[in-house]
Amino acid sequence: MNATLETLRKRLIAAQQDHVLMFWDSLGDTERRSLLADIASVHLGQLADLHRRSRRDSSSAPGSVQALPQVVKGEDSQADAAARAVGEQLLREGRSCAFTVAGGQGTRLGHDGPKGTFPATPLQGKPLFQIFAEKLLVLERRFGHPVPWYVMTSPGNHVDTTSFFQEQGYFGLQKDHVMFFQQGTMPAIDINGRLVLESDHALFRSPDGHGGSLRALSESGAVADMKERGVEDIYYFQVDNPLVEMCDPTFMGYHRQQGSEFSSKAVPKRAPEEQVGILVLKDGKPGVIEYSDLADDLRDAREDDGRLRFRAGNIAVHGISRRFVERLNQGGFALPIHIARKKIPAMHPDGTVGPVDGIKFEMFVFDALPLAEKVLLMEVPRASEFSPIKNRAGRDSPETSWRDQSSQFADWLESAGVTVPRDGDGCPMHRIEICPLFADSAADVRARRAELPATIEADTIIA
Repeated sequence: MNATLETLRKRLIAAQQDHVLMFWDSLGDTERRSLLADIASVHLGQLADLHRRSRRDSSSAPGSVQALPQVVKGEDSQADAAARAVGEQLLREGRSCAFTVAGGQGTRLGHDGPKGTFPATPLQGKPLFQIFAEKLLVLERRFGHPVPWYVMTSPGNHVDTTSFFQEQGYFGLQKDHVMFFQQGTMPAIDINGRLVLESDHALFRSPDGHGGSLRALSESGAVADMKERGVEDIYYFQVDNPLVEMCDPTFMGYHRQQGSEFSSKAVPKRAPEEQVGILVLKDGKPGVIEYSDLADDLRDAREDDGRLRFRAGNIAVHGISRRFVERLNQGGFALPIHIARKKIPAMHPDGTVGPVDGIKFEMFVFDALPLAEKVLLMEVPRASEFSPIKNRAGRDSPETSWRDQSSQFADWLESAGVTVPRDGDGCPMHRIEICPLFADSAADVRARRAELPATIEADTIIA
């Protein structure tokens, strides 16, 4: 330990970071080993470079901005059917997998636990993880092949997440087809570029952003596991959207047909001022531009048919080639690191903890878009594919998602001839919940018409 300490101390002094050893003399052996390992994992030169970047004004207006060409789901039924056949064959052959980014806690929702354990359905309150698991079970039964599921947790919720799956018996899935791994972290610095201590023997670290998921896939061994199983394409989605169409065969079929390395789903913006990132061509390269960086004339621009020209709202659902992820991780991870200025809880020399002005570092998954040799953008209906649960109340809350889920189930039932009373806004007058194991599409509901009521007269669960 002493040899390691002296080596690290020299590095820290040279980098003007030796303050992280200020509590060394009061630490026990276990705490000392933990601190040394923590410090040894930090790339001090990279940290200094990032601090220098943070001191420069990195804001710049985008150059040329154009709409990114897209496929519109439902616009060409023959093309959709052909793509769906390709996607279904991928599932039959075990060449598609699901990848859920699930590192968040349910704190903003008032939920004590990982966000994936939040009760998300309108009546039964099934947790998000159960919704996805049941949809995967449907795919397994329909196509005769298990769909591997990769779940990225965080250091803060990993144990709770894995314990939850164990307690629930993996919701009927085969345990060896579900793999958990943790998101990476990066140390934070204060505005003077000094590492921040979270405790007397640990650096403050924060998640490295959803872009770090593509690095974690490689470092965790998940990509190697995919290769061994014969998986070629990854269906990426975030944990907060119960309407996600799991491993959507139509989307993944287009992804495969067009030779795309990185494909994205988007929903049309509700209005020009909606605060959502937009998928565009920036200086001829695909990417995402924040709503605040889009000039007013571009924000308000419309096509001849009245639709917004820049309407492709990013919903963080992607199809990604496994080989592309492998390439991103060759010779060092390829995605850029972004700077976020935040208040950070820091341990001070007197042993107290208090907020300091700090800098966190993160990566964005959509920064992979310009690095892909070919990309695909698909516009999908918001009502049937996107209703996230992010906030305790208001937009993107449990209440709005329960409404949207009920509306989707009502549409399915009406397609089968069931009468569904609706209010003046067109929303179902009663909450409706259809278990994916009973039906996960309008076609499935129609096939089971004999088992359905003639009219929805009260809150209704169909399972």
